[in-house]
Amino acid sequence: MKRTMTVKENYEFRRIYAKGRSGVSPYLVVYVRPNRRGRNRLGVTVSTKLGHAVVRNRVRRRIREIFRLSQGKMKQGYDCIVVARTRAAHADYW
Repeated sequence: MKRTMTVKENYEFRRIYAKGRSGVSPYLVVYVRPNRRGRNRLGVTVSTKLGHAVVRNRVRRRIREIFRLSQGKMKQGYDCIVVARTRAAHADYW
């Protein structure tokens, strides 16, 4: 995933958490806020509660791949932050 498609800065994360809308599932929490860039951007947050670095990085890779494959179905122009919950470490990819 290109750097231009990711949310990296702390102030961007805080703004999306504060002013964005959220959706909850047993595995993930998703925050979404419109942007003026005309394309979607993704930020991924994974806590150390999930496990060691190997487990956390696997969860990040899966979330980024799901986002990449879903781009064609998604409406453009949004910043998305995905927060992985502890169950995400043991969830089936599909």
